[in-house]
Amino acid sequence: MTSRRDWSDRIGRRIKLRDLHILLAVAKAGSMGKAAADLAVSQPVVSKAISDLEYALGVRLLDRSAQGVELTIYGREVIKCGNAVFDDLRTGVKALDFLSDPSSGELRIGSTEPLAAGFVGEVIGRLARKYSKASFQVISADPIALKERELQQRHIELAISPTEGMAPDPEINIEVLFDDRQVIMAGAHSKWARRRGLKLRDLEGERWFLPPLESAIGSHIAQCFRAAGLQPPRPQIESFSIPLCLRMVERENFLAMLPISLLIHGEHSRLRFIRAEAPHIPRPTGIVTLNNRTLGPLAQLFIASARELANAFGAK
Repeated sequence: MTSRRDWSDRIGRRIKLRDLHILLAVAKAGSMGKAAADLAVSQPVVSKAISDLEYALGVRLLDRSAQGVELTIYGREVIKCGNAVFDDLRTGVKALDFLSDPSSGELRIGSTEPLAAGFVGEVIGRLARKYSKASFQVISADPIALKERELQQRHIELAISPTEGMAPDPEINIEVLFDDRQVIMAGAHSKWARRRGLKLRDLEGERWFLPPLESAIGSHIAQCFRAAGLQPPRPQIESFSIPLCLRMVERENFLAMLPISLLIHGEHSRLRFIRAEAPHIPRPTGIVTLNNRTLGPLAQLFIASARELANAFGAK
């Protein structure tokens, strides 16, 4: 077993951030020559940096060939570590900027489209009004892609997403905020807008806008119908697009099943929540983060605001 002194002598004092940065550039470029050009240094400088890293770690990081270089299994592990190191450094620099000017900061958030249009948009709006220099980047994707791609590859700091079906993962932390159940929505001028005492069966023959039924959210909607003893309707329009859905519901009298979080502050000006008797199928929704990742100050403010809004939403 390597002692603490051995670690310090062999690794702690010998690994340089510059060498790690060069290794990341070589892995991205696929050759030392291209990496040298990208970094505006000579190829011998790149070669020496890689050799120094390999000597310090005691393993070969790259396999060289006439076609270029390829990461070894050891190299792939060092790249994962390097990405995490530089990501934490970027977060630290942003945190220092934020602490020197509390109104500034940058946050990358992952979200599904419906949550971005409702809950996430409301949280960002609150923070943007208070912190005028803060900037937000929102990446839309399905829950699995948010967790396994965007979050794991550190493209985002946190995700707001449905959490059902997410397998336990020691690297991932999930905090459920509310139950984002699906509800039926129609346009403000729909014949169904003011009807009471409706049942799901009454709406079977209507024109429906639904996501693909083989998708995660489509399967959830189908489950709502089956729980009521009905077959899911065949949608006239099938799409994930929220803007298209809102247009067809508002202007063309389609019906849709959308998350209640889309109406985070009551009814949308051009949408009406149809109070049809239908089974309640829970869909827990919350914050998904990496366990061993330091969140920046703006991310922490976002989480605090999201908790506050979820509590006011009356869903936890």
